[in-house]
Amino acid sequence: MSQTINLFWFRRDLRLDDNIGLFEALKGPHPVLPIFIFDTNILDELPKNDSRVSFIYKTLQNLKDQLQSNYESDICLYHGTPLEIFKNLVTQYQINSVFTNRDYEPYAQERDSEIARFLTSRDIQFKDFKDQVIFEKNEVVKSDGKPYLVYTPYMKRWKAKFNSETLETYPSRKILHNLFPILDAPNLGLKDLGFSPSSQDITDFKVDSDLIQNYEATRNFPFKDSSSKLGPHLRFGTVSIRTVMQKAIAETNEVFWQELIWREFFMQILWHFPETVHRSFKPKYDNIKWRNNEKEFQLWCEGKTGYPLVDAGMRQLNETGFMHNRVRMLVGSFLCKHLLIDWRWGEAYFAKKLHDYEMASNIGNWQWVAGCGVDAAPYFRIFNPTTQIDKFDKKLEYIKKWVPDFQELSYPQPMVDHKEARERCLRVYKEALS
Repeated sequence: MSQTINLFWFRRDLRLDDNIGLFEALKGPHPVLPIFIFDTNILDELPKNDSRVSFIYKTLQNLKDQLQSNYESDICLYHGTPLEIFKNLVTQYQINSVFTNRDYEPYAQERDSEIARFLTSRDIQFKDFKDQVIFEKNEVVKSDGKPYLVYTPYMKRWKAKFNSETLETYPSRKILHNLFPILDAPNLGLKDLGFSPSSQDITDFKVDSDLIQNYEATRNFPFKDSSSKLGPHLRFGTVSIRTVMQKAIAETNEVFWQELIWREFFMQILWHFPETVHRSFKPKYDNIKWRNNEKEFQLWCEGKTGYPLVDAGMRQLNETGFMHNRVRMLVGSFLCKHLLIDWRWGEAYFAKKLHDYEMASNIGNWQWVAGCGVDAAPYFRIFNPTTQIDKFDKKLEYIKKWVPDFQELSYPQPMVDHKEARERCLRVYKEALS
């Protein structure tokens, strides 16, 4: 094909509006062909009915419909490794540049470096942009250039750096007429990807004034269901972080805003310390002699520990792909400290099950409950799974919903005694850290 075009590579930014990379591509002198790659390096590791794959697929079909109906264009869908796909694309099209938005996870950085090298060897520019965060990489650091390892000073510096220009929006939808006209774009079915539709739906998010203003008062009570359900939508970019931030800062209560900053805190930690994917941030904690009892791990996974609030959280996760954040802390602490099972086992299970799984936050929070991460809970903080009920589910509303059998004879006895498990944990941690 003789006409020179630019490609826009959709990844974690599945929207047409306020999409920085797409906006920059559309501003250029060449028509833009959008693509999406179902990356086999990622898909091959997932369950074949993964709800997140179904969500991505449905979202892409919706975007394709919009482009076909309104702009006589489309998104080309491909299935394979990104390098294989780009090797084919350069033979089909005369490409000037490839535009995309940055991803900060270790695999994504390796992938993008590989693609950039290949494109450069063909005299094609690879242009990437900051889109999924307000601040990235080294943009919020200490005065000596070192990363913050504690959230509160990071948050304060983040807010000091923040201003109205930070939230500049990018009206990509207004210039979609610069898309490349295509009527026969490659499409795929879920079956072509080796997947089947999931029985779990990723629900719409809710971010309104009432939710934000009441967030501080309601966020710790799982039965209130006061979560925004934003996680998956930020993860896959079906909403712009700038749009969400604009809503958050318009309200007087800053707690919701600060939760969004937690997300960026963990992202910059992962970017600065990619080894924390597999290793404890505090190396001494890798000396812990985990029990790693597989039978006990399975009971935890199934929500059959005999502790109703722990079991409610795990059953909610298994059935819906979501778990309330307060309960996530409890089930994580229970696994690492009551059962002495490696935090990496729990992190991997959450990675498989959570709709809102995001590597940086998942690893950051699991290392927090295990005591081995940055800004971590001290190792001697061990949540009591019984007194947590009195604090956060006093009327047992959450427990009754997810563990209706908790008062029946069939409900399991507690798999460990809290006092004994606590003493065992303190002993094992002390030995490892001495």
